[in-house]
Amino acid sequence: MALLPESFALPPLAYLAVLVVAVLAVAALLYAVSPPVTERTVLALGPWMVLGSALYVLYQIDAVPPLVAPFFGSPTVYATTFVLLGALWAASSHLLGSDDMPPAGIATDDRAAGGESRTTATVLGVLGGVLALVVVSATLWVGADRGSLVVVWPTLGLIVSLALAAVVWALARRSKVGLTGWAGALVVFSHALDGVSTAIGVDVLGFGEQTPLARVFLEVAASLPVAGFLGTGWLFIAVKIALAVIVAWLLADSVRERPREGYLLCAFVAAVGLGPGAHNLLLFAVAG
Repeated sequence: MALLPESFALPPLAYLAVLVVAVLAVAALLYAVSPPVTERTVLALGPWMVLGSALYVLYQIDAVPPLVAPFFGSPTVYATTFVLLGALWAASSHLLGSDDMPPAGIATDDRAAGGESRTTATVLGVLGGVLALVVVSATLWVGADRGSLVVVWPTLGLIVSLALAAVVWALARRSKVGLTGWAGALVVFSHALDGVSTAIGVDVLGFGEQTPLARVFLEVAASLPVAGFLGTGWLFIAVKIALAVIVAWLLADSVRERPREGYLLCAFVAAVGLGPGAHNLLLFAVAG
């Protein structure tokens, strides 16, 4: 349990049972439909990662109706988001996959899979983007209504993360890492966002870090002579970005040889960074 965040708590048994059944049902449905997973799919999943984070922030600021609130705590919010995402993913793949007529000269199975993945990814991305925008907007509105909305540091954190990720990716893509394409770029940005947002929260806004492993790096940085003018978050940023590049490098062969598994792993690694990073910035914006 020492490796788990301090906010980790399971919901009441009745809610947990409903969630477990729903997760298993959706997982079985996805397995049966077996939708293609491509570079586009990974990008389309990005808004859903933000959606889950925004729902958790709403839960933290007590803006979720009590009846459904247990579905949006940590870690249950991730399972809740998966259920919604998985159901829409399976449905869109099943209903829209046949709409794409493959061009002549390409094997039918490959053409159908390519068309299906593009259509499904578009639908997933649009739906996820709309839902994420609605929930993020609702969260910001709650913060504004309560007089606790402050967007300066979250906005700066997003800008710094984008710039840092762009520089790192421009250098890393020249190596084997480039084989991961936009999926790899999302991985790098996601972990840059997590690192930068954590540094802002700890060094600027006075938030505490809830993840024990992250606290280790912060404590190491605090013990170094440069802590007086660099703060404690710089080491965490460096470690997060370095690990993101290394993982993308390790996944490059999988993306090339086994695209489905490789891109799924890219999506998972991106979620581990984008989820916490988006959560941090949104919480900073509405918590005053």
